[in-house]
Amino acid sequence: MFQTFDSAGDPAVGKPRVALLRQWLADNGLDGFVIPRADEHQGEYVADRSARLKWLTGFSGSAGVAIVLRDRAFVFVDGRYTLQVRGEVALDVFSIESLVDNPPASWLKDNLGKGARLGFDPWLHTISEVKALRASADKTGAILVPLDRNPIDIIWTDQPEAPAAPVEIHPIGFAGELAKDKLARLAAAIGADGATHAVLTDPASIAWAFNIRGGDVAHTPLALGFAILAADGTHQLFMDQRKFSRQVAAYLTQLADLHGPGEFEAAVVALAKNGAKIALDPVLAADRLRTLVEDNGGTVIAAADPARLPRATKNQAEINGSRAAHRRDGAAIARLLCWLDRQEPGTLDEIDVVTRLEETRRRTGEETQMPLRDVSFDTISGAGPNGAIIHYRVTRATSRKLQAGELFLLDSGAQYQDGTTDITRTVPIGEPTEEMRERFTLVLKGMIGISALRFPAGTRGSEIDAIARMALWRRGCDFAHGTGHGVGSYLAVHEGPQRIARTGTEKLLEGMMLSNEPGYYKEGSYGIRIENLILVTAAARIEGGDIAMHDFETLTLAPIDKRLVRTDLLTRDELQWLDAYHARVLAEIGPMLDGETLAWLEKATAPLPHDAKI
Repeated sequence: MFQTFDSAGDPAVGKPRVALLRQWLADNGLDGFVIPRADEHQGEYVADRSARLKWLTGFSGSAGVAIVLRDRAFVFVDGRYTLQVRGEVALDVFSIESLVDNPPASWLKDNLGKGARLGFDPWLHTISEVKALRASADKTGAILVPLDRNPIDIIWTDQPEAPAAPVEIHPIGFAGELAKDKLARLAAAIGADGATHAVLTDPASIAWAFNIRGGDVAHTPLALGFAILAADGTHQLFMDQRKFSRQVAAYLTQLADLHGPGEFEAAVVALAKNGAKIALDPVLAADRLRTLVEDNGGTVIAAADPARLPRATKNQAEINGSRAAHRRDGAAIARLLCWLDRQEPGTLDEIDVVTRLEETRRRTGEETQMPLRDVSFDTISGAGPNGAIIHYRVTRATSRKLQAGELFLLDSGAQYQDGTTDITRTVPIGEPTEEMRERFTLVLKGMIGISALRFPAGTRGSEIDAIARMALWRRGCDFAHGTGHGVGSYLAVHEGPQRIARTGTEKLLEGMMLSNEPGYYKEGSYGIRIENLILVTAAARIEGGDIAMHDFETLTLAPIDKRLVRTDLLTRDELQWLDAYHARVLAEIGPMLDGETLAWLEKATAPLPHDAKI
């Protein structure tokens, strides 16, 4: 099993651990300390050793910050975790703040007075974050104090060791481009930015650039480390070499000089002392790197991670791999949904479904000679009110039975060597209410709106996010998350910089993969989300048109539950899209199924009655 079901967070840990931290602060002349969810690499998943926020507070979400003062403590979360956090932290110790409406930089202005000393670990905050915090501190007269050692690491006496999972070479058939050619492209981009070097702090960029994969964090095949790339092609890789087999070491030696992680700071300092112009991504690179460069005579060039856009715009081998992965995954989802339909309400719980789905994906992978490597995130398996918790993670303590009259939300994904998947389906257990069917159809209209969209080249995600919300807005409803995130190629299931959201400022380029996942959540009752992955493609030239256009190819192949669709709320075009999608699902994954499952799929993808009036 890739997923565990232990308690996600323990509110009881907060009070004694916060007391230890406060004692340390008092002993060291500090009035507070900031504890982010992030590690040195700013990734979604952190190794157990770096799970400082969870250790201190109990909060287990993928985005959050805590600030502990002498007499008060706060946890900041976004809209995905407003329900979850209240079950995981001690509310008599921590107050809950919005990471969006009142982030730490804004909160600081109203809560720290003149002369207050707020400590932070400069390895765990980006250059941009520290700049914002320092600007707020300056306005109030507070003092930001960078610390040489994180106090959590001092008081956490049984902190786990750093991970050292084996590194493997990602085959050219899946990568689509040799690492030496990728590195040459990156070296040219570094020079074009006016830099002599660039530091890669994101392990996903290192994995992509060097065509390697690892296993240092959950659900994402990353090897933690740093790289310094040079415009002249003399690259350095800093990684625990216990991770390298002889074959891997020989392969990497052809691409870069290999060093242990303990040599990284000294290498940055040496380059800075020689006058290097070092490119750092302000939204990814630790502020510690900025000070290492500037304090030693080097120049910081503020530039985006040079691998981010090349990594996000998939080549043909990566696209073909994703299509194959989604056919395989769609067959597994169909088997799971067919099995689920045969079960009596009240006989299964949320964990039963997660376990069955993983077994089904594993079996389908074996049949197609493409093994399931991992799940791409902890499956969200939410029955009834648990489905309303946007990033709910089922545990043995929270697992509910799938009861008649409820909705069941299943958001899951898989890691195969040829691609990463992410799919959400919402299904009724027994008979749904008319409200459920109406809200589901409103969400479906938004999902279809994005799927069928044709848009000018250069469009940003922020410019189309509203399309997924329009039908909900007309009924006075909305959802508290973005419409879509980027997706990697056997890498992170949540990959930047592309996204469809109010804050999605990156242009959507041909080859980018994203999710399309509007939703609706009624607290205490049910949640609805429908999610497909989509690929940005070049649209055919429109006769008489004069600008280049893009559209989306839907990658995910699994039926959308027709029992929840109110056809009278759909337009003719929307009904035609849904019928065409279901016909494609049957054509592409039907040959992988047989017997009862194939019969179920034929029924699940049959055309709907066309009673739309528009």
